[in-house]
Amino acid sequence: MRHLSPEDLDQIARELDAIGDAVRADLGTRDATYIRRVVATQRGLEVAGRALVLGARWRPAAVAGAAVLAVAKALENMEIGHNVMHGQYDFMNDPAIHSTTWEWDAASTAESWKHSHNFQHHTYTNVLGKDRDLGYSAMRVDPEQPWHPVYLLQPLYGIGMALTFQWGIALYDMELDAVRDGRKTRERAREEIRAFVRKAAAQVAKDYVVFPALAGRRGFRRAVAANLAANAARNVWVHTIVFMGHIPEPASTFTFTEEEFETESRGGWYVRQLLGSCNLEGSPLFHVMTGNLSHQIEHHLFPDIPASRYASMAPQVRAVCERWGLPYHSGRLGPQYRSVGKKILRLSFPGGGGVAARSGQPRPGTTPDGAAPAPREPALA
Repeated sequence: MRHLSPEDLDQIARELDAIGDAVRADLGTRDATYIRRVVATQRGLEVAGRALVLGARWRPAAVAGAAVLAVAKALENMEIGHNVMHGQYDFMNDPAIHSTTWEWDAASTAESWKHSHNFQHHTYTNVLGKDRDLGYSAMRVDPEQPWHPVYLLQPLYGIGMALTFQWGIALYDMELDAVRDGRKTRERAREEIRAFVRKAAAQVAKDYVVFPALAGRRGFRRAVAANLAANAARNVWVHTIVFMGHIPEPASTFTFTEEEFETESRGGWYVRQLLGSCNLEGSPLFHVMTGNLSHQIEHHLFPDIPASRYASMAPQVRAVCERWGLPYHSGRLGPQYRSVGKKILRLSFPGGGGVAARSGQPRPGTTPDGAAPAPREPALA
């Protein structure tokens, strides 16, 4: 950001504020109708998937049921749960679709997840030592993270992390290590553990006891296997989309120190969200199945705006980036996934050679040779 003065950052903030304010002023019936239709579709898919599994008399039907159920679970987690709990639909004042009342089909309790994700991750995006979502403390995803021999195994345990993602996140979000550090009281930790146990018990009973029991003794094991497969598929999909949001290069090369965070302005906050996020390109159906986290940049700039609006906001945000010489990271899922896989493998070893470090990576807003781009005339988007 060398070429951006404090006045430039203030102007960037005004331009992005204007984009967000215009959409917020336009929210209404169309957005409410959209989310209600998505909820109805998701519930229909879940009923269909469970019916196929329970009524299956041969393996292909059970496999089809598991696939439909996996889609329903992914849709509930991504386009509904994640976005509703961000408060994107609170403007409706509908207690059935509200951030304070929604409890999703995942192991994490809504309260625990909202604190870890909505507050910690969105406040400290890509700030080393503060953004707990940056590798989830289990993965080394930045060369400035201290190396430990356990990271040699991260290509292997990363697979297990993907398959059990909802459970890992549920445990991680409780921050039980904070008790040892004195940042959380034992009583608070006990309350969170009790809440997790209640939620986990309900999830296990629903998928592996109650619904399989409806299939009868002959179909019980088949139903358990189908639900296990659906949950694993959902976990892998959610893990994939979440990891694509900040880890692909070059977005992940833009990490920040706590000192930079403490002195940033509102414009600086916007720029940090821009630089540390990466979009995914795809079809409208692809965007819906990602919860529109395929528009990760717009989501981090405007987390309270319904995600279905991000596609229309993206060209305006990109135009702001072009005017101010800021990168707008975007790519297809395949290349981005390969980028993340290579990074995780490289950084499992000390140093992480080949990863663009701060000294070799042009700073935000500079040209490849390190020089600031020619000044551009600022204008509101």
